[in-house]
This record gives sequence, C-alpha cells and structure tokens, in this order.
Amino acid sequence: MTSLPAPASTAPAPTLSEQRAILFVASVQFVNILDFMMVMPLGPDFSRGLGIPLSQLPIIGGSYTGAACVSGLVGALFLDRFDRRPALFLAMCGLFLGTVSGAFAQGLGSLIAARVLAGIFGGPATSLSLGILADAVPPQRRGKAMGTVMGAFAASSVLGVPFGLELARRFGWRAPFWAVGILGAIIAALVFTLMPPMRKHLDGEKQAPPSLFAMLRGDTLVSLTLSVVAFGAAFMVVPSVSGYLTANLGYPREHLWMLYMAGGTVSFFTTRIGGRMVDRFGSAITGSAGTVVVALVVFTMFVRVPPTVPIFVGFIGFMLGMGLRNVSVTSLSSKVPRPAERARFGSLQSAAQHFASFLGALASSRFLSERPDHTLAGMDQVALASIGLSALVLPLLFMLERRLRGRAQ
Repeated sequence: MTSLPAPASTAPAPTLSEQRAILFVASVQFVNILDFMMVMPLGPDFSRGLGIPLSQLPIIGGSYTGAACVSGLVGALFLDRFDRRPALFLAMCGLFLGTVSGAFAQGLGSLIAARVLAGIFGGPATSLSLGILADAVPPQRRGKAMGTVMGAFAASSVLGVPFGLELARRFGWRAPFWAVGILGAIIAALVFTLMPPMRKHLDGEKQAPPSLFAMLRGDTLVSLTLSVVAFGAAFMVVPSVSGYLTANLGYPREHLWMLYMAGGTVSFFTTRIGGRMVDRFGSAITGSAGTVVVALVVFTMFVRVPPTVPIFVGFIGFMLGMGLRNVSVTSLSSKVPRPAERARFGSLQSAAQHFASFLGALASSRFLSERPDHTLAGMDQVALASIGLSALVLPLLFMLERRLRGRAQ
C-alpha cells in the first residue's frame, strides 16, 4: 500500500530562479509601463479626436500617477502580508479593465476616469513586481537584474509605443487601448498559471514588521525624497514632449513612431549597460552622469528656440540620460528595505514616484497655455524648473549611497 502524500502545508514552497524572476517582472513591467507610456505620445490624437487642448494633456498623464500614488500608499499597509502571486494577478486584472475602459472615453472627463482606474491597479503591480525581484536576486547582482528589468521601459518605447502610435494612425486612437489591454490579460493569465507561490518574505521574519509610519525615517526617507525629486523633474517635461515637438517644432505626426523607436532602442541598451555601471562604479556616479545629460538636453531642446541640436539627436540624448538616472535610482533604492518590508517599501516608493509625477505634470499644466495657432507657450519655463529640480538629485544620490555603505559595514 502506498503512503498518503504529505499535506500541502508541510511541503516546501517552490521558489523562482533569478532568471525566471527577471522574466516575469520584465513582462509585467513592459505591459504596465506601456499602458502608462503610450498615453503621452498619443496627446496630439486626443487633441484632435476628443477636442482636448494641448495645454491640458499633462492632466491625463497626471490622473494615472495620482491614482497610482493613492493605491501605492494603501497597498503599503498590507501587501507584505500576502503571497505575491495572487496579489500580482489581481493587480494585472484590474490594470486590464482600466486600460480597456480608455477605449470608451468620450471626452477629457471620461478619459481621466479611465486613467484613474488603470492607475489604481498599476501602482501595486509595479511595487509587487519589484518586490519579487528583490526577493529572488541578491544585492550584489541586483544592479544588473534591475537594468534588465528596466529594459522593459526601453522595450515599451522600441516596440510598444511606436506600434501604438502607428495603430492609432491607422485605426484610430482607441485601438492602442484594446491592444495593450489584451496583452495585459495574457500576462495576468501567465502569472496565475506559471508563477509558483511567493511566500518566502512571510517566513523570513519572525518579528512583526514595523508600522508604515515607522518606516518613514532614515534611509527610507532619503530614498523617497530622491524618487520624488527625480520623477517630479522628469514629468514636468515628459507629458508635453510629443505635443511640443509636433505643434511648436513642426515634427511630423506620422514620424513620431520612428522617433520613439530610435530613442527606445538607445534607452534599451543604456539601461542594461547602466545596470553594469551601477554594479561597478556605484549608483551615485552613474545616476549623476545621467542627470547631467538630461539637463543639457532639456536646456538645448526646450529653452533655446530654435533648438541647438537636431530633434532626433536631442530625443535620443534625453532617453539615454533618463535611462542612466532611472536605473541608478531604482537599484540604489532596492537596497534600502529588509526582506519582510520589500513590498510595502515598494508601495511607498511607487506612491512617491507617482505622486511626484502627478505634481510635475500638474505644475507643467500651470505653466503651459495654448496659443491661437495651437502651439504651446511656456515650455521654456517648464524646462528651467525641471533642470532646477534635477540639480537636487546629485546630492541625494551620494547621501543615500554613503548611508547604505555605512549600514553594510
């Protein structure tokens, strides 16, 4: 007679290998980032199709990030109490519903409502996926892994954003929402069927984790401040780039997909190389280099009119600098929390980033106005404010890296 199998509760839980963790997280991030990224280049299409003024386009992107901020804060209260697999599955299902609802928008109000719904689930999806990566990859290899995952940002620019722009040009601006929503549903199904339970963070800490407010001090506070400054500076400019290039600088709408593909290709390799640079030289040096590149490009593209560099070259430089800075900030921040705090810390980090993006987009909409000829006024002021805020990134990078090195000794 064969013996009965041991109860499921006593069997060791399967774990993700580093390679599989990176693959799952990169897939989730690709869809999540594409859902967010595709909306901003489609701004000129929204303006024509829904009658939305170009000066109001930053509010559309800001509505997503504002909702993601709130959901990130709420998620920080409880996400580390659950298996990461079902939590991520539910987040991806919600993201699918929010994305598809954008295809039914009839004006600015309904489009904002759809983006709010997507942001409510997109924020937790980001924090959970980064928590999975931190669980599976040790700190000494996390920079390279983070660079690979952040290649999803570049991949969304190389493949997703150009495809969405061309899809919108051929079939209307609603088509990209359907395409990205269906892709998100597929990823959600793969997470549910192929990802093993992720419960190691529940067993690794016997003591109760600190309260959410207790985490808001020391290294965590410095890390959150760094994220707020970096992402706030970026999103003062990012939501208005496509509208400014087409309306003010005369860049053809039908060629936008090529611009994003070229910039995304550069960013794809930059994030991977940047991850290795972080492991070798540190986040502070790598992130500072990226910040300087971004500041120079923003000044030459948006303050000096006409631009002192060609649009194509400037856009590529912008994507290169952003890739270096983002991988540095994210890699450094991933070393701050303890294992049992990673998802909650990720939620706080996601909330800080989205809150900063929301404030940056909102601030830029206050600077901007639309002239009678449908060009944007005030972009030079937005650019100078972004450069000034970016200057704070440099000391914060060095401060956090020094603190973490001291803690490790």
